[in-house]
Amino acid sequence: MELMPFIMLVGGAVTIVLLLAFAFAGPSPKRAQARRLTGLRARHVNGGEVMVEEQMMRRISAARGTKVDGLVARLLPRPALLKKRLSMTGKTWTVGQYGMVTAGIAIIATMGLIIQGAPLLFSLLFGLLLGAGLPHLVVGRTIKRRVNQFTVKLPDAIELLVRGLRSGLPITETIAVVGSEVDGPIGVEFRAVTDKMRIGRTMDVALQETADRLGTPEFQFFVISIAIQRETGGNLAETLANLANVLRQRAQMKLKIKAMSSEAKASAYIIGVLPFFVFGIIWIVSRGYMEKFFTDERLMIAGVGGLCWMAIGVMVMAKMISFEI
Repeated sequence: MELMPFIMLVGGAVTIVLLLAFAFAGPSPKRAQARRLTGLRARHVNGGEVMVEEQMMRRISAARGTKVDGLVARLLPRPALLKKRLSMTGKTWTVGQYGMVTAGIAIIATMGLIIQGAPLLFSLLFGLLLGAGLPHLVVGRTIKRRVNQFTVKLPDAIELLVRGLRSGLPITETIAVVGSEVDGPIGVEFRAVTDKMRIGRTMDVALQETADRLGTPEFQFFVISIAIQRETGGNLAETLANLANVLRQRAQMKLKIKAMSSEAKASAYIIGVLPFFVFGIIWIVSRGYMEKFFTDERLMIAGVGGLCWMAIGVMVMAKMISFEI
């Protein structure tokens, strides 16, 4: 019965933080941009063909999946989204491997804290939080690093396409040249587009599948530019040259914003990490003093309130340094 007040406080704190996050979020510019791109793309891509190919790919992936992947997919609420995130990393990670790593981290962290004498409820909560958060963070960092590498080299790849088009090569051949000449994620993705075209997919469908997997607006601009030019005609080389210039200016603007907001980001990191660091130091020095936070209801309320105010402060600072380009 003593655990019920703490559980109720934690549940209420989480609910408040989620409501505040929803309130501060407001209308998402990224979602509006995605809706506009989807509406524009629908006019240039054959929807029926794409649907059939997506069904075929789902059947092939389901047939190749292991039993562990199937078990983890049944336990997760949105396994398709997780599978897409893992494919965006460019690694060979599977849903089953992700689930086993998550469970392993949660069990090891929980057992380690229990052995060290930590309270059972705290050990469970910390183990679940670490098991769910650490793999998600690693996957997110990997995706971000790969997308950044792709975005940085995309203008150079487009200019290589422009030179190939001006020399008289067709667009399909220039895409193959980019895949063979450029290293890193650019080469991998363009080679994948070339391979898909060789097995019978149209260029628009192959490019759009890559754009959906990467989820970067820069490559989506490239795909839409090619689709519009193929339908309306015009000088594709000049269009892509202008797009490369725009992408470079966009990258420069992002770097300027990153430099201007670096101080606020550093402050947010320090504010978010310092209380937990101090808590851990005091726990090592005087464990009996800090254990009162898990037994005294007044300290439990103060701790949960402090976490809520910290979360509000971090969210406000995050919104202050968030800019849409």
